[in-house]
Amino acid sequence: MVRQRSIFSLVLVLLATFLISCGGPGVAVAPPTYTAVDLQRIQVHVPEIKSVRDRSQELQQLIQRKDWIDVGNFIHGPAAEARLSMAYVTPNLLPKLQPTARQITRDLLNHLVKIDQAAREGDTLLALNNSQAAFTDIDKFLDLLPETSSASEES
Repeated sequence: MVRQRSIFSLVLVLLATFLISCGGPGVAVAPPTYTAVDLQRIQVHVPEIKSVRDRSQELQQLIQRKDWIDVGNFIHGPAAEARLSMAYVTPNLLPKLQPTARQITRDLLNHLVKIDQAAREGDTLLALNNSQAAFTDIDKFLDLLPETSSASEES
């Protein structure tokens, strides 16, 4: 009985050694990259996001003139569409960038809500501060996008 245990132990040790040695190093997985389809999906929405970013001065002028109706129209129109485009782009980003992109999109929404509340209250300072923060969010989001999407659009 003792002899069978020692033989059984020896067989288990040899089997474990064999299995561990055959395992070898794991196959190196290439880091995720953008596919042509991902880039195309991103490029569809980038112009709309950039056009809203380029209109930042327009929103600030509306706030300074206290044209609250047009401020609301801007927030609920082009700015909301840009936020929606950002939400469409996010799933096409690299997996490690997606949580950051989602957080930036949430931050943008919060700033747009605060601008809208400030417009209803007639608070110019709060609206201006949040509009600057909103456009900073848009710039942060655009920085996450792959270079090829912005380079091909500019040419």
